[in-house]
Amino acid sequence: MPMLKVIAAFIVGAIAGGIVNMTLVTVGPAVIPPPEGVDVTDMESLKTSMHLLSARHFVFPFLAHALGTLVGALVGYLLAPKYKIRVAWLIGVFTLLGGIAASSMIPAPKAFIAVDLIFAYLPMAWLAIKLGAAIQGSAAPGPAA
Repeated sequence: MPMLKVIAAFIVGAIAGGIVNMTLVTVGPAVIPPPEGVDVTDMESLKTSMHLLSARHFVFPFLAHALGTLVGALVGYLLAPKYKIRVAWLIGVFTLLGGIAASSMIPAPKAFIAVDLIFAYLPMAWLAIKLGAAIQGSAAPGPAA
């Protein structure tokens, strides 16, 4: 049964992170509106209008990826009865793979892709491990925990 709980922790963490990600992606254009005529919900519009977006238009996508990973990995860490660190890292890798896939489909600027892939996923999984250990009142357990 403990392994089923570990798998459930991963799934619930991934879903929680996905909810945070999608919420921020949805709210972002209301907070920082895209340029006139750009539909951020349409892939073709994004492809043809990417040159119209400025750095501020990439703040919410980055936050969505970083905070989605952070929340997902933290939830996974807190729910896992053991292998907590592995669950958090696995969620970080899972979201990183999603980020890599998205970067190959959405023609974002290379600088954004680099910053996003370097700072939004694995560092947030690491931070989730540190936060999870602090919340649970212990030092971060070793790799097998």
